[in-house]
Amino acid sequence: MKHYRISHTTSYTYDGLVSLCHNEARLTPRPFAWQACVSSAVTTTPLPSNKRDRRDFFGNRVHYFAIQEPHEQLTITVTSEVSIAAPPNEADANASQPWEKVVSFVRQQLVSPESDARTFTLPSPLISTEKPFAEYAGPSFAAGRPMLEAVEHLMNRIDVDFTFVSGATTIATPLAEVLMHRRGVCQDFAQLMIACLRSLGLAARYVSGYLETLPPPGQERLVGADASHAWVEVYDPDAGWQAFDPTNNLRPGDKHIILSLGRDFSDVTPLKGIMMGSGRHDLEVTVDVMPVKNNV
Repeated sequence: MKHYRISHTTSYTYDGLVSLCHNEARLTPRPFAWQACVSSAVTTTPLPSNKRDRRDFFGNRVHYFAIQEPHEQLTITVTSEVSIAAPPNEADANASQPWEKVVSFVRQQLVSPESDARTFTLPSPLISTEKPFAEYAGPSFAAGRPMLEAVEHLMNRIDVDFTFVSGATTIATPLAEVLMHRRGVCQDFAQLMIACLRSLGLAARYVSGYLETLPPPGQERLVGADASHAWVEVYDPDAGWQAFDPTNNLRPGDKHIILSLGRDFSDVTPLKGIMMGSGRHDLEVTVDVMPVKNNV
């Protein structure tokens, strides 16, 4: 079991007075059998005039707050403590069912209401299921190949074929361009992998979260530390949702902390809102994920 203290601060500095803003934050770690959110607190400057919590369609905790006084800067800090064990997602890739059989299984809705896997086979606002994604996935999905083995092979190819380049894309960059130019960031690689899987009829969902900031001695730092990270889960009828991190070419374990789940980034945006006033702003985001010393 590992224990982490997470601090996520977002600061907006406006070029004039903002008279009103409404915001939603999805920055509270989700509870799972292997992940417990021990505590989580949201603080804002200025103080909110109104705030409340809810759960969205996908079960993510959403913190709503409104600022109704003139301000030139807005700072939101979420501080959380999390206990996490390695998730039970290391199913034997070679023993999984052939991928075509999994596609048929999901299409026939032979899944429990809790999994709702078929929702994650459909196109979503930021992820299409066009032919180029199926064509890219094709070499990994030979006829009769075990599904998880094929997904792992696809993840390996994305790691080889694509280059992590910070600033190469924005949230508005189409996935077709990411596929064409073969560069991007963790959000792009997660959504690209999901597009490939959905284009074949598999159920895949987007995971937003964090990575441990400090690696163990002698080990390389993972890409995505000190920032929000993104990875993929694919539905296996036998083993449930199985996680893959295409940015780092590995299966997530106890260094990956889950914030939110959705169809794509638009469902799990860490912070979004509307404001009345200044039309321009500077944005600064800092993330710190530190292991607590009493790990056992």
